[in-house]
Amino acid sequence: MSEHDRDGAADVSTGTTTEPGGAAEAAIPELVIISGMSGAGRSTAAKCLEDLGWFVVDNLPPALIPTMVELGARSQGNVARIAVVVDVRGRRFFDNLRESLADLDAKQVTRRIVFLESSDDALVRRFESVRRPHPLQGDGRIVDGIAAERDLLRELRGDADLVIDTSSLNVHELRAKMDAQFAGDEEPELRATVMSFGFKYGLPVDADLVVDMRFLPNPHWVPELRPFSGLNEEVSNYVFNQPGAKEFLDRYTELLQLIAAGYRREGKRYVTVAVGCTGGKHRSVATAEKLAARLSGAGVETVVVHRDMGRE
Repeated sequence: MSEHDRDGAADVSTGTTTEPGGAAEAAIPELVIISGMSGAGRSTAAKCLEDLGWFVVDNLPPALIPTMVELGARSQGNVARIAVVVDVRGRRFFDNLRESLADLDAKQVTRRIVFLESSDDALVRRFESVRRPHPLQGDGRIVDGIAAERDLLRELRGDADLVIDTSSLNVHELRAKMDAQFAGDEEPELRATVMSFGFKYGLPVDADLVVDMRFLPNPHWVPELRPFSGLNEEVSNYVFNQPGAKEFLDRYTELLQLIAAGYRREGKRYVTVAVGCTGGKHRSVATAEKLAARLSGAGVETVVVHRDMGRE
């Protein structure tokens, strides 16, 4: 180590840069690792963080992630937030990711993993629309490459702090979701997404908790309510005037507050609560709005998404 390095070495384990005399000049930057399925929107997510002022590195070999963090620590605060995109384009380096993550953990570097997910059907449509092969399909079909990639990323997906399913999201909706999670100067203790959905369209793959509202009568069978959604006041009143509806809302809100406290203790920053009914139009929408309002009132930063409203 040179004399310069000894005088200004980055102390990653303490999160500071030590200068002569022991003065702490710069904290270790925040780190977000963006990964996920090819075609699921990694580039859009990275661009969104770049627009929010993050220093973004695309397709960085995983073995170099700790080095990037150390360089950020030596930047005297000029690089306070780093986002790294890791994907199968660097698959010969991908096996090093586990080792790099363990190295970051050993040095007590705070890092988050954002995983972009999407259904096979959506991914196939996207690759076919741009007439490009999947990076892992080789001589096979697009679906073969998707299957190989899912298998390769399975463990990383399980470790992700935030999973975003982009199957039904356009570019603007994905950017709005990233903005909701990362915009702002202060990091809230917990962020929640409350998502309404229809069971007939499938469970949201990024749900942490699932609520089934099909135990309540369906406004679909009330002719004057059928055309409207759960955003309509009359529909909402109909739903919550049913026996057990208000009691369910009160008790489930208490349960969510208990779970939220546990998530905070475990360092989990994001939770997605999926609220379902048959078609995702009436009961789930009304309940999602009520739950989101309760969570916001309890100090949880909350975003509401109505996944299937309008699909019928």
